[in-house]
Amino acid sequence: MTEAYSPAFSRNDQSPIAKWFWTVDRGLLAAALALMALGVALSFASSPAAILADQSISDPFHYSWRMMVWASMGLAIMLTTSLLSPRGVRRIAVLALLGAIVTMMALPFIGDEVKGAARWINLGPFSLQPSEFAKPALIVFAAWMFAEAQKGQGVPGVSIAFGFWALTVGLLLIQPDIGQTLLITTTFMAVFFMAGVPLKWVAVIAAAGMAGLVSLYFAFGHMRDRLSRFLSPESTDTHQIDRASEAIRAGGLVGRGVGEGVMKRHVPDLHTDFIYSVGAEEFGLVLSLAMIGLYAFIVVRGMKKAMKLNDAYEQIAAAGLFMLIGLQACINIAVNLNLIPTKGMTLPFVSYGGSSMLAMGLTMGLALALTRRRPGAYEPGASLPQRRRILP
Repeated sequence: MTEAYSPAFSRNDQSPIAKWFWTVDRGLLAAALALMALGVALSFASSPAAILADQSISDPFHYSWRMMVWASMGLAIMLTTSLLSPRGVRRIAVLALLGAIVTMMALPFIGDEVKGAARWINLGPFSLQPSEFAKPALIVFAAWMFAEAQKGQGVPGVSIAFGFWALTVGLLLIQPDIGQTLLITTTFMAVFFMAGVPLKWVAVIAAAGMAGLVSLYFAFGHMRDRLSRFLSPESTDTHQIDRASEAIRAGGLVGRGVGEGVMKRHVPDLHTDFIYSVGAEEFGLVLSLAMIGLYAFIVVRGMKKAMKLNDAYEQIAAAGLFMLIGLQACINIAVNLNLIPTKGMTLPFVSYGGSSMLAMGLTMGLALALTRRRPGAYEPGASLPQRRRILP
């Protein structure tokens, strides 16, 4: 007689791993794993072309082997942090935020300057970009502070959250890193809105945001140059985005085939910021839509689960983390499609880069931890609009 199939873990198994297996959202986990696997696969397609720009590298799959290491470490971080309790998520976020801030303070003195920006610390075999870890940490910390402000017990949560946001943004502008500044600010303000800010404050924040963008335009020359190239491509050099656009068009519906991409050899930073164009050329519109679908699934499913959480801090933090992943993916893909000015921002889980992969593993792990099923986590009728406002 054939034995009936039994799952890896019984529901009666009370071990920590078994409890995690039955409480974590396996759909979200599978989508993140699929994107990581896709990133490794595309690294094998892009690495031989990427090393042409660095004659000191002889192994054509140099970036591929390193990508496998980063993906493995990112996966380990994601799985480990997804085991945490909401309180553990909060503690890790505070430690990561403080560590990132201290490290960013040291960047002007010990950071490596690349293309006019000091964003990395050289640690021998690899470089660390602390701002990548500041993003999820700040979102969780801000959600905690906004939730404390909702309780009305005298904790100046809003002031503390905005203070750390201002400090983080100030350190980013010193580097300078305009893209990360805009991403962090947009997500932070979305978290602030979800915490219960009145509509009149939305108008004030929107006006301040427009004023800030205008100030950045006049303060940073490279921002003006990128905007000028985007608005008037015929009057300046747009080699990078032109080659990426050609690669995407060349892919057609099903692509040229594995390893058959031609235009990718002419795309600068093809294995990092422009990995999307590599996938589009070799695998076509089919893979492009599948990739976008995976990000959409993570954001939509994650937000739906976040909205059903009963605790304000867990609700706001989880929603903010899923929004962070979605916004970063949208920015990268929009740049590749020439819908917005170019910005050096990685595609979550897919682009080559140690700091990006590790930070995305942390982001997804924290989000999975917050949305796990636990006693009292999900109660009927819980929704953000019912929460107490944090400002009059």
